[in-house]
Amino acid sequence: MKKRSAEGTRRPRPRKSLFIITGISGAGRSQALKCFEDFGFFCVDNLPIALLDRFASLLARERHPARVALGIDIREGRFLRSLAQPLKGLREKGFSYRIIFLDASDRVVVQRYSETRHRHPLGKNLLSAVRRERRILTDLKAISDKVIDTSDMTLGELKETLSEALELKQTREMNLSIVSFGYKYGLPLDADIVMDVRFMPNPNYISSLRRKTGLEAAVRKFLVGQPACREFLSKYSDLIQFLLPNYIREGKSYLTIAVGCTGGRHRSVFITRYLTQELQRSGYAVREFHRDIHRG
Repeated sequence: MKKRSAEGTRRPRPRKSLFIITGISGAGRSQALKCFEDFGFFCVDNLPIALLDRFASLLARERHPARVALGIDIREGRFLRSLAQPLKGLREKGFSYRIIFLDASDRVVVQRYSETRHRHPLGKNLLSAVRRERRILTDLKAISDKVIDTSDMTLGELKETLSEALELKQTREMNLSIVSFGYKYGLPLDADIVMDVRFMPNPNYISSLRRKTGLEAAVRKFLVGQPACREFLSKYSDLIQFLLPNYIREGKSYLTIAVGCTGGRHRSVFITRYLTQELQRSGYAVREFHRDIHRG
């Protein structure tokens, strides 16, 4: 009876968490895996996808670590197309997994390869190889839970971003980021939703506002004084408030909203700050970034 009682009080095994780290070669996948090692994860780089099911069975045993990070890259070739079935098997074995996709601009990737003098897995013509890899990984990027643009990141910033991803609870919460940017500097690579606010009058053409930013009262007063701006703020805020619960319901854990104007200094900055405050008042945890505010 005592034996049965002891067995009856056993706690259920904790659900094991697995992060799949993938992305464009040269975007920092190896560095990300090192960060996960620092976080206490058991890390494996470039495990063949064909062995993923067997690997998961091994990890499912209680004596193995409950937190695992797995690196997968373009060297898997055609096997990347068959990733869906092994991922389904992970859930059946009690794993909760998330896919993190590391990306960087072509210019940055080429520069990094040139500095290290490493050979790209897809060939000697570096730029062609990067663009071909981008096409091959399109579907994998689309199903990723989080896309991280490392183009302008230091290793410390990458580690901080990954740390925040680990802190996201397995609930109906969402890791929400809103970033302002300037179109003349290019689109943010990790944006899920992009809004162009260049239809608004540009404070840059007003001498007293040119050197200010969208965070300052004079610029805010000018923009709110425009009827089109006021109407946009109401409608766009309502649209995002409608979308977020539906994204969460479909299981999306990460969302990046990008707001762009010409230089990323006035209009997009103001809209980003306004939307951040509105969503915070609605109870969302929001991270606010202004990528190009100090350029130009």
